[in-house]
Amino acid sequence: MLSAKSLFQEIVDNDESFRLFCSIAAGGESQGGWENARIAALVPRSERALAPKITRHGADEDKHGRIFNALMKKRGLDPVEVPPETDYTMLLERGGIGLSHEKLKADEPLTVRDIIVYLSHSRVTEQRAADQMLMLREHFEGHPDMGKAVRMISDDEDNHLAYTHEELLRFAAAGHGRLIQRTLRECALAEIAVHRDVSLAVMDHMGRILGWPKARAMVLAAGIRAVYAYERAFGWRRMVSLTMPERRDALGGPATAAPEFA
Repeated sequence: MLSAKSLFQEIVDNDESFRLFCSIAAGGESQGGWENARIAALVPRSERALAPKITRHGADEDKHGRIFNALMKKRGLDPVEVPPETDYTMLLERGGIGLSHEKLKADEPLTVRDIIVYLSHSRVTEQRAADQMLMLREHFEGHPDMGKAVRMISDDEDNHLAYTHEELLRFAAAGHGRLIQRTLRECALAEIAVHRDVSLAVMDHMGRILGWPKARAMVLAAGIRAVYAYERAFGWRRMVSLTMPERRDALGGPATAAPEFA
């Protein structure tokens, strides 16, 4: 029977597919760590109180990258080069979503508008990350190796999502509501297309590694496209809503360590 749990179990059980999965995840998390570190360094003077939270966000992302690398190391595996068509963060930047690396590599302070763009981009992508980690947590919480990793990362992603809600609501109250809603919608519609393309590319690579028959690969591809169609029509609205989170000031402290992995 084809299910999300059986699919991921197959990927996790095979060294080559597990290595590709962890390499893709580690690369994306490490990139997010660098981006947040640069944003924290360039925060405008009027928003300097945000810098420690952005730094914490980046430190969490770096930690996640180390966790995925440690999972590979525990099985005696080395990372592989991430195929460009599976590089979620790179494809988002190429699509003009979030702050460009050119801007982040410069030494010019960011503007309040830039910070709103960053938070809107994060609100959308952290929703995706939180949802994916919740799914993995449901399937692998009891796994001897994956269990601790997915619990820790899932908790962090929930904190990141809460932080973006709270900060965007603060900016909305300060009169930036229209900019926020417009930016959120643009980010969400672009993200769901990138997520579709990356999912198709990842499943194509996994299928070749695991020797999936053509019929199975076609069913999975059809499922990915069906999810995209739903998100394009309706689901994107969930990625742009803003509600005050139960976890207030979720990134108000130092990043938590992961000594059992890093």
